[in-house]
Amino acid sequence: MIAQKRDFLHSLWDFFCSLKLTMFLLISLAVISIIGTVIPQGIPPEEYLAMISPGKIKLYKALGFFDMYHSWWFILLLYLLTVNLIACSIKRLPHIWKTITRPVTVLSDGLEQSLANVATIKSLEEPAAVKERVISFLSTEFAAPVVSEADGAWHLFAQKTPWCRLSVYFVHLSVIIIFIGALIGSLFGYKGFVNILEGESVSSVMLRSEKELDLGFSLRLEQFTLAKYPNGAPKEFKSILTVLENGTPVPDYTNARVIVNDPLTYKGITFYQSSYGNAGNYFFTVSDLNGKNPASLTVKGQSSANLPDGSSMHVLEATKDVSAFVKDLSGPAAQVELHTPDGKTESFIVYANHPELNIQHAQQHGSGPVIHYKGAEERMYTGLQVAKDPGVWVVWLGCFLMMIGVYAAFFLSHRRIWVRIQGGAVTVAGNASKNQGGFQQTFEGLIDRLKTDLAKEKQP
Repeated sequence: MIAQKRDFLHSLWDFFCSLKLTMFLLISLAVISIIGTVIPQGIPPEEYLAMISPGKIKLYKALGFFDMYHSWWFILLLYLLTVNLIACSIKRLPHIWKTITRPVTVLSDGLEQSLANVATIKSLEEPAAVKERVISFLSTEFAAPVVSEADGAWHLFAQKTPWCRLSVYFVHLSVIIIFIGALIGSLFGYKGFVNILEGESVSSVMLRSEKELDLGFSLRLEQFTLAKYPNGAPKEFKSILTVLENGTPVPDYTNARVIVNDPLTYKGITFYQSSYGNAGNYFFTVSDLNGKNPASLTVKGQSSANLPDGSSMHVLEATKDVSAFVKDLSGPAAQVELHTPDGKTESFIVYANHPELNIQHAQQHGSGPVIHYKGAEERMYTGLQVAKDPGVWVVWLGCFLMMIGVYAAFFLSHRRIWVRIQGGAVTVAGNASKNQGGFQQTFEGLIDRLKTDLAKEKQP
């Protein structure tokens, strides 16, 4: 029974130390990330839901595809990868640590035969004198050596950047820290949105899960401004916000500017400029083709209004002067979307100063109605994305450690030099943990300089 339990634990340990498990988990996370890019996360747009069947919608919700980065199976994969990295590190770290802290300092015959870079220099000097010269040479040209004596020979050992062998563990640690930061953000953070009218305040936001969350303070929109290019396209939209605590403005957060890529952060909650719109009223008149039975029509903000013939209409966009878009025309205009009773949808522009164009459009599309634009009562609102991620600094720490680890893994190597001085021979051997071709050139240059240095010492 004890043997069976030990075998089970040994098999379980080998499973978590397996490189195959690492590759499986990394490929799985990559595939899931692709799915998370293709399928909208959070609250899917109505246009997307209209493209797929109700059965697929139900399946996607059951599998958590609309919020997969918070699903139990995605978090389970992160846990498994974390355990896998820890197990691999624990299994391999003792050997690496021994190589760093207790290196082999004696150049034995067996070690010499296992190394690719070996050279022998003849010397007529006394071994003790040669030893001092080689110590001085290595200290200047490479690194200060460790000196020992064994089997009647002097042995010197020098090494550079031994700690770079730990670079892979820096990368492992950084990945684990990033996962921990992501889990902290997933468990204790949130993302949502809020719309604020000019002059009004809000104290709660709507989360992606369609739950309302109280902020613990209020946010007031003092002013919203929209700058446009000459062609009428939006150039910059800016919100001036004030944070209120118990109805009192917070001094350092009064009239704070928020634009795209320049958010406002208060108490760990960040507000990003996302959208804008007009929550005021749009005014129209509707009549038949003969101009009879005119009726006033008001469309409120982003909502729809019903026409006398049973159609419904909402405003897509409006401008105070259409001349920026169309030559030879001027005055206010609005782009509207009309939904007819028979299910057809049409988008077109109606004008305030050019009623003939409105009549012409109605004539081309049947018996009406004729829609004339009268202008708008603007009341702008700002749309803000709201995010709180208490794990973001943990993630940044992990990214910093990963940069250090990746740099050390790719650009640094553990280089070692052994020297054995015995009789009239100086045997030099070297090894590097990576980039053997580059180290071979370094080793050959080192041998040439050592030969020159020893030759100079022999001169009277």
